Amino acid sequence: MIASWIVKRKLRSSWAMWNRGDIESMLANWADESVFSYPADVSVGGAIVGKKAIREFYQRFMQQFPKRKFVLRNICVGDISLARGKAVAVIEARAELTNKDGKDFKMDYCIVTESRNFKAIRVAEYVNDMATVKRAWGEA
Repeated sequence: MIASWIVKRKLRSSWAMWNRGDIESMLANWADESVFSYPADVSVGGAIVGKKAIREFYQRFMQQFPKRKFVLRNICVGDISLARGKAVAVIEARAELTNKDGKDFKMDYCIVTESRNFKAIRVAEYVNDMATVKRAWGEA
């Protein structure tokens, strides 16, 4: 129970950091060898390996979407081990974005995150509307 609370608290904190655009503080919650999977149907997508590459992705994301708001809806935590700081969490969220061309987009998505020592080691994002993601990135 306490491990679930810790994981949820860290995820909510990371969401607040992302909403502020505080990439460095957010990445402090990621392991150096983390893997982030973003939908591969866009040019920036695929498996992004290592904290440096993930930082570059988020910087590019912030340039593409200068106005952004991420709404955390639900967090479900399972496969918990307090001793190892291990957990798998599923996050349901909504992104409200304005891209650099001034176009507004709203997208629902889920993220599955695996952590060890209370740091993300594997994160995968899943969207329900790839056509909107492509338009938001200017690729449709």
